[in-house]
Amino acid sequence: MRRYILWAFNSLFFLPAVAQSVPQSIYDFKVDGLTGGTIDFAQFRGKKILIVNTASHCTYTPQYEQLEALYKKYKGSLVIVGFPCNNFFFEERGSSNDIDAFCKKNYGVSFPMAAKVSVKGRKQAPIYTWLTNEKYNHFKSVSVKWNFQKYLIDENGHLVAVFYPNTRPDAPEVIKAIER
Repeated sequence: MRRYILWAFNSLFFLPAVAQSVPQSIYDFKVDGLTGGTIDFAQFRGKKILIVNTASHCTYTPQYEQLEALYKKYKGSLVIVGFPCNNFFFEERGSSNDIDAFCKKNYGVSFPMAAKVSVKGRKQAPIYTWLTNEKYNHFKSVSVKWNFQKYLIDENGHLVAVFYPNTRPDAPEVIKAIER
């Protein structure tokens, strides 16, 4: 009964159920890798980072091909990190092994892939809280519209651009931002 009353009180006043600790810098993040291990963003200092929420069964899934091409072309100066998510119409329903096999077999993905996360809502991963909230990223607040939304971080760890899902990774505006 007490739990229900607390839930009703929190729901009534729209209070968050659990406060998250959000690092102040992109370089403070360490996330689980898709097939094990840890992706430590501190290792990317001095490089641009393109963070993309991905899905295997989405209209935008062919963007994996362009992402891989960018990763190879700019390998010394750009790292791409994919974050599989299942927030949009269950377009990423597979296990870590399923996702890894799909990405490698169909698109030859070699860039780092994180473990599946939630990119919005109450269970939003802290890295996506940072990416989407001006309070943390000091650039702008923006919601994740769909799979394959892209966040570009410069060599100094600052969020400098957000590209919506319908913007291809090889679009002129993306290339210009990477080469800037």
